[in-house]
Amino acid sequence: MKALRFYAPEDVRLEDVPEPICGPDEIKLRVRNCSTCGTDVKILYNGHQNLTPPRTIGHEIAGEVVEVGEQVNATYSSNWQIGDRAQVIAAVPCGECYECQKGWMAVCQNQTSVGYQYDGGFAEYMIVPSQVLKVDGLNRIPDNVGFDEASAAEPFACAINAQELLGIEPGDTVVVFGAGPIGCMHIRIARGVHGCGPVYLVDVNAERLKMSAEAVHPDEVINGAEVDVVARVLELTNGRGADVIITATAANVTQEQAIMMAARNGRISFFGGLPKTNPTITCDSNVVHYRQLHIHGANGSAPEHNKRALEYISTGQVPVKDLITRHIPLDQVMDAFSIVKNGEAIKVTVEP
Repeated sequence: MKALRFYAPEDVRLEDVPEPICGPDEIKLRVRNCSTCGTDVKILYNGHQNLTPPRTIGHEIAGEVVEVGEQVNATYSSNWQIGDRAQVIAAVPCGECYECQKGWMAVCQNQTSVGYQYDGGFAEYMIVPSQVLKVDGLNRIPDNVGFDEASAAEPFACAINAQELLGIEPGDTVVVFGAGPIGCMHIRIARGVHGCGPVYLVDVNAERLKMSAEAVHPDEVINGAEVDVVARVLELTNGRGADVIITATAANVTQEQAIMMAARNGRISFFGGLPKTNPTITCDSNVVHYRQLHIHGANGSAPEHNKRALEYISTGQVPVKDLITRHIPLDQVMDAFSIVKNGEAIKVTVEP
């Protein structure tokens, strides 16, 4: 079969490899869609400390069950059958550590990941490992949800995790930094699930702002390359500031701006991680202190967030179909990386 294999930074090869063999406690999927994100681009150029080469990469996966290991349904009290449509979690908690026992599976200290420790979805077939099945991380796709939409459930789940921590309330003013697919999803969740008030979308790329604004219709777009973002948000809120700010981008300055534009009792999500070579920001601690700000990290998701993402997509509460603006065959998978890197689409999916 064809699979995209990572060997080293900038050494990623689409090659013929043996079709994987399904173990007794595993499930084999025919991959139908594996969507791409900025993390895939970072892996291409920088690798990752948890990625052991050679490795088939890709972690936003939906497919069709083609084989069920003989022990699976008895061991995991499931009823998986050949032909079932399934979405796979990316972040795999252990289910046993202190954090998992507390219900904090998104921050499991023993977390492994599909496409890192296990072969991922840029391939015609993949094995769903027992570790995924153990934590109920293989999810049935609702009948009215396409494979492409289901593959977007993984990043969607990460956004759900972040917004749970923020406690968005009806009428809250929300600012989202980053006009990529995650930024678009954040806007739709804040509105469709939490009923927020005005939403302002911030980026420094005019083309990306235009493309995303046409899809999710923020109340205003703010080009950070042209205006003082903090001043503009304060102007739009009559000097009060934003109730919720989400930095869905890997730019240090956005985290600093988020603190300065936050209203009293404001909630901030540092959703996008910063480069490991430059991971610090300047924070006026007195602003945090006197405005009683709440700053949250948000990293990945738990299996339950993936299930909720599929439910929101199925009910139409948070549509994602129109955000998937490019469909790329596996033979042209490297084009997907360049499209994501250059911001030429909202969401790109690969179809083996």
